[in-house]
Amino acid sequence: MKNFLLDIGSLLKSIQLTLLGFGGLGILVIALLDAALIPMPGGADMVVMALSHLNHSMMPVYVLAAVAGSTLGCLVPYWIGRKTGRAALRKFSEEKRASVSELIDRYDLWSMLVGAVLPPPFPFKLFLITAGVFRMKVWRFLLALAIGRTLRFSLEGWMAVRYGEQAATIFKQHYPTIGLAIAAVIIVIFIFSTWRNRKRREEELADSDLSTAK
Repeated sequence: MKNFLLDIGSLLKSIQLTLLGFGGLGILVIALLDAALIPMPGGADMVVMALSHLNHSMMPVYVLAAVAGSTLGCLVPYWIGRKTGRAALRKFSEEKRASVSELIDRYDLWSMLVGAVLPPPFPFKLFLITAGVFRMKVWRFLLALAIGRTLRFSLEGWMAVRYGEQAATIFKQHYPTIGLAIAAVIIVIFIFSTWRNRKRREEELADSDLSTAK
């Protein structure tokens, strides 16, 4: 079994190296496969940083390719959840299932957006599958992922251009803190947006009552 897993790992690494030769298109495929539950060595993160370091001017293209591939690839676990229902969640603990289900049910887009920027060991695949189980609207699902992945891959591309070969090490050391900070900002924006919308509704209701009284 161990030898089989090593062979699979070697095959995936070979495929990844071949795809790297295609630049942005290769990154798109690598990101798509990795998000579609076919783990590529280092994922799209290391590939974006490696190629961005080698070719600074192409960094935006590499970032866009990674965003597109990762976002589309996430449709695979989403559709697994949508087609198989709660059976797809059985391998996760009951506590995790309950927590994530509540978040997706109440805050769908916002919870997906936060999940898209949080670092491992955050159970993001559970979020993707649960979104399918709850039949979250596809456009909201893709929008949240596109925004979250754009933030993440843009940061990686910038770090590769700014710090060169040290970017990967710096990213591994500091992304947990950076990811949590980005998630905190998103939560603050959500709270402010909710408060503003509630205040607007209260003002509209007050105006309506005043008009009725007249």
